[in-house]
Amino acid sequence: MKGFAKKSSRGEKGFTLVELLIVFTLLGILAAIMIPNVSGLIGYGQTQGAGAELSIIQTAMDTMMAKENLDGVDAVDAAAATSNMSNFTAAHPLYPNYVRFESATGNYTCDDTGLVVQTLTGYE
Repeated sequence: MKGFAKKSSRGEKGFTLVELLIVFTLLGILAAIMIPNVSGLIGYGQTQGAGAELSIIQTAMDTMMAKENLDGVDAVDAAAATSNMSNFTAAHPLYPNYVRFESATGNYTCDDTGLVVQTLTGYE
């Protein structure tokens, strides 16, 4: 047992404290550069997702109004903003005929001309 301990410690060298400090400093610098960039991408993706959802719902509203030959719709009151697309317009619900999903990430209102407004997104 003594021979084994002597043999393994005699020929091996480890990292010095200076080498370890240099490596940790470089890792810290890389982390300081990368973390803000990655978190910015997450926020960008959420913004793009909210915009895409609004565009889909507005397109569904426009399609519904064109197909039903409507000049206006029974608008959802601003106080009753909803993420449930089956309740979005009182007379002509968007789901399931015009959008594929019943619940949305954001809350939406529309005026009587069919203009859709996103009042709150689920990413906030």
